[in-house]
Parts: sequence; structure tokens; C-alpha cells
Amino acid sequence: MYNIHLEEIDSTNSYAKLNLDKFGDRTIVHASRQTSGHGRLQRAWVDLGEGNLFLTFVLKPSASFAKVYSNLTQYLSVKLSMILEEYGLEPQIKWPNDVLINGKKIAGILSETVIQGNEFKGLVLGIGVNLNSSAGALECIDRPVTALNLELNSTIKLDEFRNKLVNNFFKDYDEFLETGFEFIKEYYIKHASFLDREICVQILNEKKSGIAKSITNDGALVLKNNDKEIELTIGDIL
Repeated sequence: MYNIHLEEIDSTNSYAKLNLDKFGDRTIVHASRQTSGHGRLQRAWVDLGEGNLFLTFVLKPSASFAKVYSNLTQYLSVKLSMILEEYGLEPQIKWPNDVLINGKKIAGILSETVIQGNEFKGLVLGIGVNLNSSAGALECIDRPVTALNLELNSTIKLDEFRNKLVNNFFKDYDEFLETGFEFIKEYYIKHASFLDREICVQILNEKKSGIAKSITNDGALVLKNNDKEIELTIGDIL
């Protein structure tokens, strides 16, 4: 495993994609400050300054894309939740990969696949976690968010948290690639915050509403509207 630290960068994911050919499999890119982080649907990830986690896993597991790679964000959400439990918290997961504490988002996860021509070059799996922030800094964000230090009333050691997450991620990584989403399904469902509820899901330029009935063995969301059930593989619960 390779470890690259940057003092400041626009986005660890963007940097990793730009330099992908230079990096070996399982390279870790992390930064002290990230000025232009982004999440799904190009949402901006607000920079709360130093002391927070900005990290990208560079992964090159094979020469061709496999379906299980689409579930890596869910795998990372589970691994993050396990770390938060070590700190005495009760995390919730909102499909597909948002991690919440007391209904407030604490992390952003984004996977981006890199393909040149017909060749799969690898993927970059980025995560930002609010570890140390003031309550005032979070008030400017237009949705409920929190930071680990505010939940624990204690400053969080960034290096310690990062090492925990990286080690926990790779501990079961190979087995997850072999088994797929079923490897984490039980934990994922136990911590799901959305099942058996009426929800609205944004899917690109359209919205679908219904009862969140279940999660398939592939990590898809089963949404029931009247007597019709549909499986969603992409989208964001609003």
C-alpha cells in the first residue's frame, strides 16, 4: 500500500484520476485541506479546514470492470459506520452510501471509474468525513450535517481516525470483491435509516416516490408504489 500526503489540493479524487497511471493499486491519497471537493450529482463538499478527513483510495483490482465495483461506496459506508461505532455512536446509512449520526450527515463518499477507450484503468474511491468543526461553520450548509467532535464533545485525532478507516477498509476488501454486496448486507440493512418508509428518490432528472421495501443482494433499492415494485441502482433519497 502506498501513502501520498498533500498539504492542499482541489480534490483528492480529481488528483488521483489525473495521476492514475503513476499510482499502483491500493494507493492512498489524502490532503490536509481540500478546496473543491464534490460528491454525487456534482454537489460541493464544504471545506471545513484542517483536522478533517479528505482521502481517496486508488484501486486497480483487475483489468476489466466488474459489477461488484459499483458496490464499493456501500462497502465503504459500512466500514465507516463500524469505525463510528468504535467511538460509541450509532450510525445510520441512507441509501446508497450516506452515513448519518442522529439524522445528520457526517460523510460524503464518491466513486469514479476511469476508462480510456475500452480499457478499464481503475477507480478512485473518495471519502470526506467531518471530524473537527465548529457548530457555526456547519450552519452555513443547506442540509443537516454534523461533525464527530461535536457528537463526542472532544477533538478527534485525524491520523488515528484515518489509520483506523484505511486498515478496516482493506481488512475485508478482498473477501468483499469475491462475495459482493451480500458480504455486508446484514450490517447494511441493520443500520438502514430508510426502509419501510415513504421516500422520494432523485434519479438523474426525474423523481420516484414509494415505500422503501428492501435491498437486493446486489445493493439495489426496491421501491414499491401501489402494487408496482421497481429496483433502483442509482439515485439519491431526498
